[in-house]
Amino acid sequence: MSNKMSRRKFLQTGGAAALGFTIIPSVAMGKTFSGQVAPSDKLNIAAVGIGGMGFSNLKAVQSQNIVGLCDVDWKYSDPVFKFFPNAKRYYDFRKMYDEIGKEIDAVIVATADHTHAIIAATAMTMGKHVYVQKPLTHSVYESRLLTRLADKHKVATQMGNQGASGEGIRQICAWIWAGEIGEVRKVECYTNRPIWPQGLNRPEKIEKAPKELNWDLFIGPAPMRPYNSIYTPWNWRGWWDFGTGALGDMACHIMQPAVEALKLKYPVQVQGTSTMLLADCAPNAEIVHYKFPARENLPKVSMPEVELTWSDGGLLPARPEGLPAGVNLDQYGGCVIFHGTKDTLICGCYGANPYLVSGRKPASPEVMRKITESHEMDWVDACKERPSSRRVLTSEFSKSGPLNETVVMGVLGVRLQGLNQVLDWDGEKMEFTNIPAGATIQSVLKDQFSIKDGHPTFNQVMTDPVDAQEFAKELIQHTYREGWVLPEMP
Repeated sequence: MSNKMSRRKFLQTGGAAALGFTIIPSVAMGKTFSGQVAPSDKLNIAAVGIGGMGFSNLKAVQSQNIVGLCDVDWKYSDPVFKFFPNAKRYYDFRKMYDEIGKEIDAVIVATADHTHAIIAATAMTMGKHVYVQKPLTHSVYESRLLTRLADKHKVATQMGNQGASGEGIRQICAWIWAGEIGEVRKVECYTNRPIWPQGLNRPEKIEKAPKELNWDLFIGPAPMRPYNSIYTPWNWRGWWDFGTGALGDMACHIMQPAVEALKLKYPVQVQGTSTMLLADCAPNAEIVHYKFPARENLPKVSMPEVELTWSDGGLLPARPEGLPAGVNLDQYGGCVIFHGTKDTLICGCYGANPYLVSGRKPASPEVMRKITESHEMDWVDACKERPSSRRVLTSEFSKSGPLNETVVMGVLGVRLQGLNQVLDWDGEKMEFTNIPAGATIQSVLKDQFSIKDGHPTFNQVMTDPVDAQEFAKELIQHTYREGWVLPEMP
């Protein structure tokens, strides 16, 4: 085989079929007889955005060949460089793709939200498998693009909402699909985030970027702004140009059990409200109401219209009737409450520790594949399988793409709250259908609240009014900064 076919070609085509007979490779058994992964079974993996969650993802796949590491902040990434000393180092993912792209089989993306799409989409057009941290993308259009590119190029994909591979989601689906809690028409989702600064004025102080940080590459496709240490690392989550606030950061974890168990796709309505809405920074707390249409009934339970409510910033839902005193709804930073006609099901963030308020523990048949490895390694194994027989991953883009569209569309509901109306959403067309012609939208550019001699002064500097329809379109599909271009939509 080595004389006629490269290792990479063998992995991509499914070597057994290429050789014309059936074998059981060591990867199917998990490990070789010595307990180690055979070198021929290893993927060549590159990662972009390695200083935070990227490091955790890389540790989960360290049995593979880590060939490239890319990050705009080399001080933040220094421990990762030392952990994988043999990997080539880069600031710019485009240079990495140009120089070692032929060596790379798969790419992990764990940058700030606003650069997920361009890094992952470019990799997929090169035929690379991709693992992308949540939220999958910064915008609705970007999510649709990644979903379609994954289908077109037949690559293995996974979003980094690891709870999707956990035991909790399997139990939730088993109970709901067996009809144990009856019809579900109401779901409440909650997170205690943000645990990073939000509700802030845009900083006026201009600082000098550290020499280890390439500020231009961090900005990427977003509008350029002066460097300030408040933005990165970590705190970018709260700034609209880079992150998606608490909703975008956590809903892919927390809403996923509801989307999976209730087979939700695109909502038809959204309405958002929040604490002070600033032009640059996400609010301290928000509530978003979604409405989903009825779906095709399952054999043991119907799927009627569902109202799903999201809340964050510590705004817990009301305690369900029958929940014993002292039981904390918040588990691991969040919860989901399924209000059924027969019972109420509650789980924590990541779908963890599901239970029924009645106290029952019904035995229901297994309905989903059990994941025996990590969320990341399940993806690695799928990368090594032929597309025609590849396992269905728990958060592959065919699933996580529509989920993420719903999440980031909810962000739009918050940013358009000044219209003071329920917004109708056409998921297939990716557009709001009832924003009035000529309507305008504003938000707070700068909050100048002060107290003098015991008297408060509210002095908010507002943005200029902008056309609401055009504002919404820009949020749905961003205009990238010059020099940054997404692949075309298939």
